[in-house]
Amino acid sequence: MKLFFRKQEYIILLYRLFLAYAFYFIARVLFFLYNYDVLEVHSVGEFFKLSYYGLAFDTAAILYVNSLFIVLSLLPLRLTVSSWYQKLLFYVYFVTNLIGYAFNYVDFIYYKFNFARTTLSVLEGVENEANKTAMFFRFMVSYWHVYLLFVLVSMLWIYLYKRVKMKPSAHRLSTVTYYMSSLIGFVVIATLIVGGIRGGDFKKSTRPINLVDASKHVKKMEQADLVLNTTFAFIRTFGNNSFKKVDYDISDEEIQFYIKPIKHYKNNPPTKPNIVVIITESMGREYLGAFNKDIGVENYVSYTPFLDSLAQHSLIFPNAFANGAKSIHGMSSVLSGIPSFVDAFTSSSYSNQKIQSLVSVLNDLDYDTSFFHGAPNGSMGFLGFSNILGFDHYYGMEEYGNDDDFDGSWGIWDEPFLQYMKSTLDHKQQPFFSTVFTVSSHEPFKIPKKYDGKFPKGHIKMHEPVGYTDYAFKQFFNAAKKEPWFDNTIFVITADHPNQVYYDEYNKVINRRAVPILFYKSDGSLIGVDNELAQQIDIYPTLMDLIGYDKPFRSWGRSLVSDDGVVPFAINHNASQYHMLRGNYICTFNGKNATGFYDINDKSLENNLIANRTPEMDETEKACKAFLEDYFERIVDKKLSLEQ
Repeated sequence: MKLFFRKQEYIILLYRLFLAYAFYFIARVLFFLYNYDVLEVHSVGEFFKLSYYGLAFDTAAILYVNSLFIVLSLLPLRLTVSSWYQKLLFYVYFVTNLIGYAFNYVDFIYYKFNFARTTLSVLEGVENEANKTAMFFRFMVSYWHVYLLFVLVSMLWIYLYKRVKMKPSAHRLSTVTYYMSSLIGFVVIATLIVGGIRGGDFKKSTRPINLVDASKHVKKMEQADLVLNTTFAFIRTFGNNSFKKVDYDISDEEIQFYIKPIKHYKNNPPTKPNIVVIITESMGREYLGAFNKDIGVENYVSYTPFLDSLAQHSLIFPNAFANGAKSIHGMSSVLSGIPSFVDAFTSSSYSNQKIQSLVSVLNDLDYDTSFFHGAPNGSMGFLGFSNILGFDHYYGMEEYGNDDDFDGSWGIWDEPFLQYMKSTLDHKQQPFFSTVFTVSSHEPFKIPKKYDGKFPKGHIKMHEPVGYTDYAFKQFFNAAKKEPWFDNTIFVITADHPNQVYYDEYNKVINRRAVPILFYKSDGSLIGVDNELAQQIDIYPTLMDLIGYDKPFRSWGRSLVSDDGVVPFAINHNASQYHMLRGNYICTFNGKNATGFYDINDKSLENNLIANRTPEMDETEKACKAFLEDYFERIVDKKLSLEQ
């Protein structure tokens, strides 16, 4: 009897898997074409070299997604070649593959907003949205070309799949031979699959590849996102918990020296001014002229005339950075001094604990505390986290009570909602602390129809709504300054994260987290330009210092108005690595070791100086380790309040 070791089945299986590789390559090409201006790839040869390195990540993604299909294809059943079984395999193949494949198409557009491959954390931004269906159809209309591309490419994939069909075999093996050959084939293929998922490495001592491994093959950080694919990024973050204690062998004394997590200021007498913190949706530092005077951008244009004028009478920080990439990250960083890195702290199981924050401290000082957000109540997870922080009042779209001012996408237009906030504050007993999170300066980049033509269109879609939100601020301040509470109020204006980028300076990987920080008081006591490094988590301790809070409190940030012995720094996480800016250097850190040191002005991370380490570089790495060790320990051990 002529042995037939299921040769046809194995060949067709390999063909079908090869198709997946081909279409992942097509997705990589399209991803590059949509985002070529921010990926720092400057030649065809460089693109193919990065694509070659990407094969390991494509392999892992394809094998993860096709594991059920492969098992069903290899079952030792003679009916696997039958037409009905092949039809079953067809549906299993395309249901799983097209779902996984679709994630890559999301990043054709979303990448320029997030500057990282989409991971499971993207669900943090939509899980609390009541209008998910409306959002989906709005995106479908706005980005119809991406949906069309996905449909056309999927149709081509299906066509090529059907071109090669299984034919009934004329040969039949004995039962024993059939099962033995199938078992051998299964073991061999399973072994190859395990190796493929692990990145081609069979060593027990080597962990499976992760997102950070994409950075091993690149000269610039941005290129790692071309090596990766979104399917892999999503799968590898599924079920992961980044909130785990780390041990870098950093002593308590070193944590105290580098970070000083417990602050205690005695620089100002205790006072009780009102405090209003404005967290502006997507208002990157790039858009504000007052924050860009000295960066040397040719033909620079500002889109914020009011904020530029207000900055002349304010204390501003033109070298400030967001600690996270999403709106909810900004809320926790600004109000509680708790940044988010790989995953949002607010979406973790550790968020529901007692947290010392601006809110809790001011509640103890008998402030009336309130949070305003013009979106449907609960959107972005703000309502839940505001309850954890302990705000006395939450004012959302429901409390606003007039859907005629709904922008059709996210919430109430900024101008009327800020006026609503002002009117609400007019009736509060002083002192009060209020935070507002704006909504209008965001995709789909619209403004109220009555203002068509009023604000410059600019060079990108974001510029016009930035002008509208700036105008809304002007109307708010013009109305508020007529009220008796205005002169006794400290105003803080910042942003949750940047958005669309026009100037090359802000396409640099570090500047993708650049935000404004502004403090204003009508008596002129807060005025000037401070070019020291600053970050969102500095806002909380700065306000504690300004009001003369005379008790110890937890803060990983520092006061921006006095020297508390902590060297100015900024820390955040981009794609697969932490970035610590401190002194003369930027340190990139993969969670275990420093992977690079760059001059503080090398915001593109082009010239890695790690081969010539200096004592200051060692200090910067230690500061990064000290921060992360204390950060994870306090979160995991629930020590975010001094009472615990």
